[in-house]
Amino acid sequence: MSTNVGRSWSSGLPVSPGFVFLAIIFVLPVLGLFLRGVTEPVLGLQNYAELLGDGTFLQILANTFLVALLVTVFSILLGFPLAWLITVASSRISRLMMAIVLLSMWTSLLARTYAWLVLLQDTGVINKLLMASGVVNHPVALVDNMTGIVIGMTYIMIPFIVLPLQTSMAAIDNTVLQAASVCGARAPVVFLRVFMPLVLPGLMAGGTMVFVMSLGYYVTPALLGGASDMMLAEYIVQQVQMYLNWGVGGAAAFILLVITLAIYIPVLGFQRNVAST
Repeated sequence: MSTNVGRSWSSGLPVSPGFVFLAIIFVLPVLGLFLRGVTEPVLGLQNYAELLGDGTFLQILANTFLVALLVTVFSILLGFPLAWLITVASSRISRLMMAIVLLSMWTSLLARTYAWLVLLQDTGVINKLLMASGVVNHPVALVDNMTGIVIGMTYIMIPFIVLPLQTSMAAIDNTVLQAASVCGARAPVVFLRVFMPLVLPGLMAGGTMVFVMSLGYYVTPALLGGASDMMLAEYIVQQVQMYLNWGVGGAAAFILLVITLAIYIPVLGFQRNVAST
């Protein structure tokens, strides 16, 4: 018995630095966040009761999840064909397209958001083109609202969909698709019954990553959104920086963390089931 215990301890030693690292950078900050929420200004759960009973906070929470869902959907709709084009294109064009995708990730987030602010404003290029072509007679409100937030965040999140999707698509053996066609399956059937199940792990991984990242985004919603479309990250920053209300800010952040984990853990289990099958 002691020998088995010793072996288990010795086998766990190589990964112990990783657990210590995670405890320092993740567990301790989360614990401190929770303690802030239940100890400031006084000990108790009054911060959570205040937030969950506040209609404004619930509206901000709804805005956050709505934006995250819209960004995820549009990122998939735009990123899926882009990943497919990268996969089927010639090696030279494929490398060029992948370099453009990676370059967009490496460019400063603040610079990309300001670029969209210039493009989407009333006197921006997009509104000028719409008015010059006769599509609209007056500038369309594309900033200081949810439309601007979704456009800006979708552009930023597309690479996080393209990379896992392209990896899944590149791993597909073309003979499998050809075999389905030889057996009489039409193109839509091959796509839905053969191609999609093979790329589903990459699609789920990318979609989950985009959704979770979108929940906590701050810079893009703060610059492109309006007061009525505030997201939870903006609310937390407002509580901490403007009102020095660390208790409410910590409670709001912990609520977001719990909800995110409640969504992510079942999705992670579903991904493992899909990968195992």
